[in-house]
Amino acid sequence: MSLHIELAAAIEKDFGERLAVPVEQKQDALIATLENGVTLTIRYAAPDAYSLRWTYGDAEAGIDTAPLHRDLASFPNHLHDAGGQVHADPVTRPDRAPVDNVAQLIHALLDNPMLGIESEP
Repeated sequence: MSLHIELAAAIEKDFGERLAVPVEQKQDALIATLENGVTLTIRYAAPDAYSLRWTYGDAEAGIDTAPLHRDLASFPNHLHDAGGQVHADPVTRPDRAPVDNVAQLIHALLDNPMLGIESEP
């Protein structure tokens, strides 16, 4: 079973009642639309290589593992806030199972769509 198919099944099972619509499967991504208006795009190239981007209203943020920000405590994973600033990733870990990372992020986004990180002007 491909990782995206496995993730879609887990999201439907664990968050089915909290989804606005069923999980959409695209060629290289999953789209999960949460009941609170967050739209999460999930791309996993490997368990430790992922991009998780979401929109909430006009704001867009994301977490990825591109190894660019060595100064952050969570390197290589990091968070891009709605203002384009980069922060240590407060939710995911590349050594955690993808299904656990996605579940942790969905729980966090249901509680706070911008994860409590305010973008700087």
